[in-house]
Amino acid sequence: MSRQKKSISVLIVLLLILVAILSGCSQSGSGKDSGEASTPANTAGNSDSSNGELSKDPITLRMTVWGAPEEVAAYKTAIAKFEKKYPNITVDLQHIAADYDTKLTTMVAGNDEPDIAQMESASIAYPLAEQGKFYNLQDFLASDQDINAEKLVPNISYSLEPGNVIGLGPGPETFGLFYNEDIFKDAGLTPPPSKASEAWTWDEFVEVAKKLTIDNKGRNAADPDFDSKNIKQFGVNFPTWWGSFSNFIFSNGGDFVSEDGKTFALNQPAAVEVLQKIADLINVHHVAPSPVQAKNIPAPNIALQTKKVAMAIDGQWVSAGLAQSKVHYNVGVLPIMKKPMTTVVCGMFSMFKSTKHPKEAWELMKALMDPEASIDLITAGTWMPSYKDWYTDPALLSKWTENLDSRPSGYKDAIIDVLLSDSHQTPTGYVKNFSKIMDIVTPALDKVWLGQESAQEAMDAISAKAQAQVQGRRDVKE
Repeated sequence: MSRQKKSISVLIVLLLILVAILSGCSQSGSGKDSGEASTPANTAGNSDSSNGELSKDPITLRMTVWGAPEEVAAYKTAIAKFEKKYPNITVDLQHIAADYDTKLTTMVAGNDEPDIAQMESASIAYPLAEQGKFYNLQDFLASDQDINAEKLVPNISYSLEPGNVIGLGPGPETFGLFYNEDIFKDAGLTPPPSKASEAWTWDEFVEVAKKLTIDNKGRNAADPDFDSKNIKQFGVNFPTWWGSFSNFIFSNGGDFVSEDGKTFALNQPAAVEVLQKIADLINVHHVAPSPVQAKNIPAPNIALQTKKVAMAIDGQWVSAGLAQSKVHYNVGVLPIMKKPMTTVVCGMFSMFKSTKHPKEAWELMKALMDPEASIDLITAGTWMPSYKDWYTDPALLSKWTENLDSRPSGYKDAIIDVLLSDSHQTPTGYVKNFSKIMDIVTPALDKVWLGQESAQEAMDAISAKAQAQVQGRRDVKE
């Protein structure tokens, strides 16, 4: 062989070797820092660093949250634990204290999405999901060894449609009937039951509320001489936002839209009955403050402590403030219409598809949902755990319910057991276009609370406009 042909042969071999090396480098770098997010099929599954799936290169994950200082502190605790486990990953926590939706929308418009964002289902979460902005977390849940749908408490998964989970709630919240124990003792009345099987009927609830509503001369609302214009103590404070009255609409077998998602349902008998009964608490029985009077009613911890109210229907999050007050309080199960029921409300975490590190972002989401990471928020009374075994395992349950001012004696029966057995997803999670529907409903209900119209009249008057905004249900497969 001539020197020229030999040189050409050597060159060809070297070129082939170089191509093989470059090809191997290209394959090993794909899905890591190449700027492309891996597909769910490649990212879901056993996401533990020990199996070699997570990147060993330095990574920064960015997440946005809102919340009070104590909530942000809990996130920081979870992040510190996460960064210790994965020392190559740094988490950039961005706390947006005001105008969260507007600022996040601006970030999205500028192609500057975080990897993970705290989202509220009634606002921008679903519009962004409909634009295809979020990962389907079902793909991760389906094959992860540490966490799956069965391990989570009911009604904290948010789906764009069946099988497409766009967000998971780290701290579920439900509702209860909080009360001042001293007021009941002084009045010689039996406190609200805590067990769902013993729950008051609505009429029983009203009768007790009458006996606990006191005018400035000491007469209760059951007295014929009661002065409804000069009330010193209301029997109950009943916030009139949709979260409060949804509990009773679901308890009565009603809903915000029909089962098939095609019809506005707040003007139907099951819902109208509830709305009217709530209005009657204010305008007929005079046991609850009107929206005007409610402006002078302080937060539940102060209202119960100062005996402005005897009972308060509110979210379990009020336990945090009540635990810090000097009031002797407890919690009973909500009164029932037809069956025990509570609505689960919570924010959620979603993962943007633009993330370059979906496997690592998923691990961060798991860290944020770990009850151990948010144990201070949980024991304070602000949150509840998202993992089911924290409700069913006695050792785990004791960590956040025993010997705590935030967890009175009725808490397990009235809050925990009802969450597990008799809870309903927030309507923001399954009613399409919910915010726009309620933009029409809420002003109409103001007239009901003020006694200017009946619930039937008010809901019928806006039914056509509300119906025009009905777009279906996310929990119904089309």
